[in-house]
Amino acid sequence: MAPTIVPLDTTLGATVTDIDLASMDHATWKCVEDAFHEYAALIFPAQDLSADEQVAFSLRFGKIEHLRADPSVKSVSISNQKPDGSVIGPDDARFKTLRGNEGWHLDSTYMPLAAKAGVLSAKAVPSHGGETELADMRAAYDALDDAMKERIADLRAYHSLYASQAKIGYVVETGSGYGYHTKGAPLRPLVRVHPVTGRKSLCIGRHAYRIDGLDDDAAQGLLDELLEFACQPPRIHIQNWQPGDLIIWDNRCVMHRARPYDFNETRIMQATRIAGDPATDLAPTARDGRASGFKPATTNEIEAPAF
Repeated sequence: MAPTIVPLDTTLGATVTDIDLASMDHATWKCVEDAFHEYAALIFPAQDLSADEQVAFSLRFGKIEHLRADPSVKSVSISNQKPDGSVIGPDDARFKTLRGNEGWHLDSTYMPLAAKAGVLSAKAVPSHGGETELADMRAAYDALDDAMKERIADLRAYHSLYASQAKIGYVVETGSGYGYHTKGAPLRPLVRVHPVTGRKSLCIGRHAYRIDGLDDDAAQGLLDELLEFACQPPRIHIQNWQPGDLIIWDNRCVMHRARPYDFNETRIMQATRIAGDPATDLAPTARDGRASGFKPATTNEIEAPAF
């Protein structure tokens, strides 16, 4: 039986049921892949995948982007829980990362190779808050007036995790975690073309912080204006998690953020990030140095199997 795919009442996303992600045949996988390209975000309720099963599902979409120095770690837990079961406090480095995730962003745009997609599943959720929001950057671009489309057509912004964390008051050291590297800040176009669908979308978010050719105040003003415009109904979906739910979104055209919650409660998510394609992820230069130059996109990856 083919999976049931029901579009959301927003410009992006669909809920997929009547499917077992841990045991898809080729025909079922092709339905999922086609829906991914059409809707840009898919929600799979009550899958209850193990970490290994989530990795296997993710590998159908491409190579895995390593988020830890240890290449054997294929997925990571995004959690405010300590090993002893207590929750982290404001002085914990993870606390700063989790608070940063509450800003709208595209994954890994601050890295040499930005991610293709993100996969997230819920293991434990707080009683209130902690939702994940998705925002459709295809529909956001389409809704811009012609004057704004012309204004931003050839503009490019620098992306940096150092800069985005500094915006919320956190100063980080090089090498202290993923994204705090010495490769410089990639310069990415504000408008990108999807390599499969051909649709244009906005490439903005919290990691974008300067625009080549504009003074800093004008650049930040434009980025803020675009972000405010983009992340409005009907272009957003709020995922109210239940343990076992899984979502995948196309990072090339969908921004996301975590919603705040009471950090005295536990929230545990399992995350897998799918690496982008060096042939289509264009980041031609760098600045703001933690390095003198920016090299072609590369990353530690796990090879995708053939399906």
